[in-house]
Amino acid sequence: MTSNAEPGRTPGRGRVGVSGPTTSLWLRLLALSSVTAAAALAVTAVPAWIFNGGFGALSSTFGGALVMAFFAISLLVGHFVGRNNPSGAIGMFVATYFIKVVGFAVVLFVLGAPEWLHARWFLIGAVVTVVAWQAAEIIGFSKARLQIYNDPDSTEGGPHAGP
Repeated sequence: MTSNAEPGRTPGRGRVGVSGPTTSLWLRLLALSSVTAAAALAVTAVPAWIFNGGFGALSSTFGGALVMAFFAISLLVGHFVGRNNPSGAIGMFVATYFIKVVGFAVVLFVLGAPEWLHARWFLIGAVVTVVAWQAAEIIGFSKARLQIYNDPDSTEGGPHAGP
């Protein structure tokens, strides 16, 4: 499937040109999701501070930071593997997910919960971060420009092919 759309001026009144694929999708998603999750986590830390003081705020921040690290690793793997081997990125996501789950479980079981950790705020911070991160990723993916078809080769013919 081809398109006869040509690059035009910036959108406004008049024609809209071709946008092209999104550059560095994974890093853009990482930045968008991180900022969104950090903002949601900062908002969550306020009631945690009010109800349980510094340890409540620290616990919610710690829970959210672990979730952010968990998700950020996947996006970084997607960025580095996807550049060189786009079809192998899904396999790496699965392998990385398994390693992350096992790794985080080992760390949590070996280190245990610190004395200062407030379990309720830890959980609330983690859940708020998951929801904010996933919402930002969905919005980011919905705005991504992914090229599905290759650009037509000028030797193949078509409306703009030479004689």
